Amino acid sequence: MSEKNPSPQTGKALRLRRRVKGKKPRFVRPESWRYVRLKEGWRHPRGLDNKVRKSFKGWPPLVSIGFRGPRVARGLHPSGYKEVLVYYAERLKDIDPKTEAIRISHTVGKRKRAGIIAEARKRKIAILNFRQVKETAPEEEAKEEEKSKETEPEKKEGTDEVAEEEESVKEKKTKRQRRRRKE
Repeated sequence: MSEKNPSPQTGKALRLRRRVKGKKPRFVRPESWRYVRLKEGWRHPRGLDNKVRKSFKGWPPLVSIGFRGPRVARGLHPSGYKEVLVYYAERLKDIDPKTEAIRISHTVGKRKRAGIIAEARKRKIAILNFRQVKETAPEEEAKEEEKSKETEPEKKEGTDEVAEEEESVKEKKTKRQRRRRKE
């Protein structure tokens, strides 16, 4: 359910952000290329003699405010909408479909998710993490329950035999242990 950019101004800002990001270096943790134990995730260098912190020539640049993206494009989704996290359908009343799009929280269940999707479609709101919800018909559920009931007695019989075997093995072990203690 993705639509075009909401306004030409945001489209221009997104293009500018893409261009600026292309020139920005890939910031990795200093010395992560040298030691396997250091992950590449950025950490600010704090050592007294750290070359990156001191901005020595030949070392990667330090993260600074100058590498920030354009103000207009900050917080925008690549589609051009501002993201809003939604937990329930009533929250959709406050959303402007021209500039905002929703992201349904991962904690929302199947039933509420279906309600949120239906309400968003009515209001023509873009959904960023839309996925099809598969719902089974009541007839199919009844058939599945019947199949599971038929197979359950077979499982129980098999589990009883296994339990009896386990008990006999335990008894044999305890007998062996008693013999060893006597010796």
